[in-house]
Amino acid sequence: MTQTPAPPPTPLHWKLVIDAADPHAQADFWAAALHYEPEDNSTLVQQLLKMGALPAAATVDFHGRPAFRDLMAVRHPDDPYDKDRGTGLGRRLLFQRVPEPKTTKNRLHLDLHPGPDHREAEVERLTTLGASVLRRVTEPAGAWVVMTDPEGNEFCVA
Repeated sequence: MTQTPAPPPTPLHWKLVIDAADPHAQADFWAAALHYEPEDNSTLVQQLLKMGALPAAATVDFHGRPAFRDLMAVRHPDDPYDKDRGTGLGRRLLFQRVPEPKTTKNRLHLDLHPGPDHREAEVERLTTLGASVLRRVTEPAGAWVVMTDPEGNEFCVA
């Protein structure tokens, strides 16, 4: 009898990488927007600095602890994470510094689903965090609000 090879394992974790002018401000916004937590990589950063593998110029102070200058991630608070590295092992958004500004419409965006009864309250909450309303859409298929985060990346609240 021929055995069928086992399927490849399902990924244990994922991250969506988002270009940003200020990864730390974006991480703060999206952590608050999604009820996620900014990752604490300070132990790893300190180890790399001590080994000479990371120059001090590649770090910044983020909420009173050392962090990578050009990268900051947020993770779902219920997902596992590597306690030695501070890196999430589940749902994550990683913001990476890029030199160029956003110039065109996103090819990928997040949809937040608080539900129709909570949509306006969520739009107001996100606005106080620094988001802006771009437009309101009402179609036969449903209604949602197109918003932008503090760096102009579009997302929807349905």
